[in-house]
Amino acid sequence: MKRLNYFLNGLAALAFVALFSQCAGNTNNQSANAPAQAGLSGMKIAYVEIDTLLAKYNFCIDLNEAMVKKSENVRLTLNQKAAELDKQKQEFQTKYQNNAYLSQERAQQEYNRIAKLEQDLQALSNKLQSELMSENEKNSLQLRDSINSFLKEYNKTKGYSMIISNTGFDNLLYADSVYNITKEILEGLNARYSSPAKK
Repeated sequence: MKRLNYFLNGLAALAFVALFSQCAGNTNNQSANAPAQAGLSGMKIAYVEIDTLLAKYNFCIDLNEAMVKKSENVRLTLNQKAAELDKQKQEFQTKYQNNAYLSQERAQQEYNRIAKLEQDLQALSNKLQSELMSENEKNSLQLRDSINSFLKEYNKTKGYSMIISNTGFDNLLYADSVYNITKEILEGLNARYSSPAKK
C-alpha cells in the first residue's frame, strides 16, 4: 500500500510535466508573445517557463485538483478494503491456532476464501491505478491541446518563429529575461479559461 500511496501522490505532477514537455517541444513552428526579439537569422524567439505555467494556469490547477481527489478516493477505498482483509486474516489465524475449525477441510476452505479476497484486492488495485493513469494521460493531452491552441491563435498577431519551453534546466540553460513571455501567455490562457466551479 505504501507503494500505491507514493504512486498516487506523484502521478499527476509527473505526467503533466512529461507530456507537457512534449507539448512545448511541438510548438516550435508556433509562437507566443513578448517584446519582439530578433534571434539567429532574424528569427523572433521567445520562451515560456513551463513550471510557472503548470503552477498557475487555472485549467491545469483544476485538472490537478480533480486528480488529487480521485487519487485520494482510490487510496481510501483500497486502504479500507486492505484493513478489512487484514482483520479477516487475523481472525482466521486466531481461530486456526485455537482449533476453532471443525475440520482441516473447513480451515482450508476459509484460507482459500481469504486468499481469493487478497487476489481480488490486488486486481482492484491494478485496475484503479490503470484507470488513474489513463485519465491523467487524457488530462495531460487536453492541457497540451489547450496551450497549443492558444499559442497558435496568439502567434497570428505576434509572429514568433519559435517558442521554447523552459523546465528548470532541461531545455534552456540561459536566456535574457526579455525573451520570457510566460506572464503574458499565462494571463491569456487564464482569461480564456472558465473554471467549471466558477460557472
